[in-house]
Amino acid sequence: MFAGLQELGVANGEDLKETLTNCTEPLKAIEQFQTENGVLLPSLQSALPFLDLHGTPRLEFHQSVFDELREKLLERVSAIASEGKVEERYKKLEDLLEKSFSLVKMPSIQPVVMCVMKHLPKVPEKKLKLVMADKDLYKACAVEVKRQIWQDNQALFGDEVSPLLKQYILEKENTLFSSDLSVLHNFFSPSPKMRRQGEVVQKLTQMIGKNVKLYDMVLQFLRTLFLRTRNVHYCTLRAELLMSLHDLDISEICTVDPCHKFTWCLDACIREKFVDNKRARELQGFLDGVKKGQEQVLGDLSMILCDPFAINTLALSTIRHLQELVGQDTLPREHELITKFLPMLMSFVVDDYTFNVDQKLPSEEKGPIPYPSTIPEAFTKFLQEHRIACEVGLYYILHITKQRNKNAFLRLLPALVETFSDLAFSDIFLHLLTSNVTLLADEFALEDFCTSLFDGFFLTACSRKENVHRHMLRLLLHLHHKVAPAKLESLQKALEPTKQSGEAVKDLYNQLREKLELRKPSPAQVAETPSMELTLPTVPTPASL
Repeated sequence: MFAGLQELGVANGEDLKETLTNCTEPLKAIEQFQTENGVLLPSLQSALPFLDLHGTPRLEFHQSVFDELREKLLERVSAIASEGKVEERYKKLEDLLEKSFSLVKMPSIQPVVMCVMKHLPKVPEKKLKLVMADKDLYKACAVEVKRQIWQDNQALFGDEVSPLLKQYILEKENTLFSSDLSVLHNFFSPSPKMRRQGEVVQKLTQMIGKNVKLYDMVLQFLRTLFLRTRNVHYCTLRAELLMSLHDLDISEICTVDPCHKFTWCLDACIREKFVDNKRARELQGFLDGVKKGQEQVLGDLSMILCDPFAINTLALSTIRHLQELVGQDTLPREHELITKFLPMLMSFVVDDYTFNVDQKLPSEEKGPIPYPSTIPEAFTKFLQEHRIACEVGLYYILHITKQRNKNAFLRLLPALVETFSDLAFSDIFLHLLTSNVTLLADEFALEDFCTSLFDGFFLTACSRKENVHRHMLRLLLHLHHKVAPAKLESLQKALEPTKQSGEAVKDLYNQLREKLELRKPSPAQVAETPSMELTLPTVPTPASL
């Protein structure tokens, strides 16, 4: 409590104890101690007896004076840090730190010492090491001081950042597995600026400040984790962190990150949920500007583009452009993906238009045109072998589902069983799909629809992918009342958790089971239900009369 006072020549509790132990007149010794160590103001001596008359203890008075002086000192330290020439003010702070640092473990003085260190751009290394070695001091020091410690201690910085990264991934996954299934409010609904206000992004932004070295460390953590786990949420965080620093005009970092302008342009596209021709040319220009030997820049740009929010925007823009091309009777040009795959998607759009127009014709003009049920083998192959084609294809399926186009959805659904890197069974796609199919809620009463969706798609992966199991349970929790009882019973059996199933699956299954139990009539109710059949008396027929 009194650590460091002796080093400054100030008496402490131990000194008083020793004085009282060795003196013959304790009261005189106490009075002398008070005189030597009290507030040395002549006018105060005559005023103190008034406090005694009011029953105010001297401790309370001295504590009040001490608190007031400490606040004044803190204000003065902040003022010194912002006035005069840079060299002079930092010299004053360094001198003050040298005089006060011995009191850093004294709780009442510690805030002043920490404030001095906070305003020093470079705290002496010896003192930083002392702070780092003491857990309580390290915890108490300001983030400005911690930055100076972290920049030369990557492992310690990693220990601070790691829980935040885990929290971020967990938050994203919780959103994807949310019990709410909504087309209007889904994973992609929050605007980029709103997402950047999240706790983790804000904490990381504060921890980094203007320190380029710490920023590079965080990026290296994100690169390493993304390569190790392939979890695309790390890509989102990479983009969000850069744009959070951009929002604060941290030019020290933004100007040295080669991805800044590209990310800024893409962020504007994500905000507007569309990539227009001008911004498409800008993005292409940034990519073309990457020179040979800048492989790390390409790697970082790949992470920015692998952000699910970027893919969502680019894919939706592609679908919108395809619809415009159909209306203009034109086809995309160049590259196999553009000359073969996209026209194939356009042919599906044309099939829809043709069928819909035919349905609107008067009955006498209608031709016998059934809705196409087959899909080209090449389409399935594209979804299996090409990442970009698969992404666009999946977004087209989300698009037709959102339009309540049951025919087109059932036609293309079989192609989703085998896709590039199982993208059709990724959490992001299933999160959006389960939300969109709620628009087809009435179709769940039909055996064919449920068989195609559940048996033909979900159940093909349920046993090997727990996330698919969870998403299917989420969907049934939302729409179980629409499914035919017999089908619901068979699905309940198929979805029963195994010993290896995680707690999340077991919890969702129990929720579903409880809901289904509530729907079943009790045996007593069944017994009490009166028969609706009326027994008619036998009437003699004419022949028997």
